[in-house]
Amino acid sequence: MKEGRIVVAGIGPGTVGMLTSDVREALMAADAVVGYTGYMQQIEAWIPEGVERYASGMTKEEERARLAFALALEGRIVVVVSSGDAGIYGMAPLMLELQAKEDAYKGIGMSVLPGISAFQVAAARLGAPVSHDFCVISLSDLMTPWRVIERRIEAAAAADFVTAVYNPASRGRYWQLHRLRELFMKSRPGSTPVGIARNAGRADETILRTTLEAFDPDTVDMFTVVLIGNASTFMSGERMITPRGYFSEERDRSVTVGQSIMIDSFRTIAGLMQRDDYPLDTRWAMIHTIHTTADFEFEDIFHASPGAIATWHRKLTAGGAVIVTDVSMVQSGLRKGALERYGITVYCYLSDPRVTQMAAAEGITRTQACMRIAAVEHPDALFVVGNAPTALTELADLMHRSSFSPMGVVGAPVGFVNVVESKLRLKAAAGSTPYVVIEGRKGGSSVAATIVNAAMSLDDAEAMKPGRDV
Repeated sequence: MKEGRIVVAGIGPGTVGMLTSDVREALMAADAVVGYTGYMQQIEAWIPEGVERYASGMTKEEERARLAFALALEGRIVVVVSSGDAGIYGMAPLMLELQAKEDAYKGIGMSVLPGISAFQVAAARLGAPVSHDFCVISLSDLMTPWRVIERRIEAAAAADFVTAVYNPASRGRYWQLHRLRELFMKSRPGSTPVGIARNAGRADETILRTTLEAFDPDTVDMFTVVLIGNASTFMSGERMITPRGYFSEERDRSVTVGQSIMIDSFRTIAGLMQRDDYPLDTRWAMIHTIHTTADFEFEDIFHASPGAIATWHRKLTAGGAVIVTDVSMVQSGLRKGALERYGITVYCYLSDPRVTQMAAAEGITRTQACMRIAAVEHPDALFVVGNAPTALTELADLMHRSSFSPMGVVGAPVGFVNVVESKLRLKAAAGSTPYVVIEGRKGGSSVAATIVNAAMSLDDAEAMKPGRDV
């Protein structure tokens, strides 16, 4: 009796053009072919006459596997077919696991032939969405507990993998894809491209393109593969493209190492923010703030009056502008290259002898005295407060009681006493004066300075290319 063996073969999407020559040769040499009824129908024309055919329905995978081993033990050459690639949610792992566990099967020769997987066909139809790191997740919980699947979904979303979704829905499983979308929306912008491929590679294929926010899970069935882009994936006409990095800033010799790190950091922050529909100037300053603090709560507590950052950019870059800070730490945090380039003068009055005299004479803090003097000498300045709530309170009171209307006010003092109140005063008193407030108790000198740095560098926001003055 001749020695039997098994070939586990991926037949691709089921069209002759996508069947590999190795798989075709295996079918021609087979004594028997075993597979799911639907797949057997797809390849019927490629199986030679006289070859035994064994087909069975869904959920009969183990039964088909044991039948294949039984036929091989009789000396047959058996081809076990799987749609797509046999090793991706196919028959290969089941066959190999059975052979590893059962002594009766260990002497049978077995090989695995690759096929074109559904996500590869879908990706090719869409363009090049999986050209960088990607993962594949099945939403079928028949053999994997949902808690495990959900944990994998969260990890893929947080790690910014391009993600292919297999078995996204069926008649009884309709809510899992809704949950996946919900989890991805926590880590990805709503504008993230999504590709939907039904029956990819077959005569009745349909290819749709949408975004994570607009994606409707109820339009998907079990014959569909869903591809979700990462933070850098974009649409160009009908093509969904995930850049490999050939045109990245790292290859631009004008970009320094420090700037390259900032670019990567800013793009990571942008990809992890809850929303991507902020006005460009506000978003730019918000990303700066999160970058400085490594604290994503600033997305919730950063509040800018409409167009504030854009207004400051226009006035600061026109030349000859003045910035007044409450403490020297804010002054030291401003980018020197930008200040020099735009001819901006920065004042901090704390060491001015008039400040000490006024504070003692009127029973106020030194930072209050600083603001009073500066408001008279530089009424058109941008006032930046990153430490002292009394300085911000003084500015708010000056705006409320008089015609004082500076270029703008950054209100970012930090602490526990009168901090929240000082920011509420500013918002109430500002009127038409542009302002930024870090709501609540958080803030600080570095935060106040980085907001101004964002205003000075707004030209770089569209290209997300910060750090020229690093």
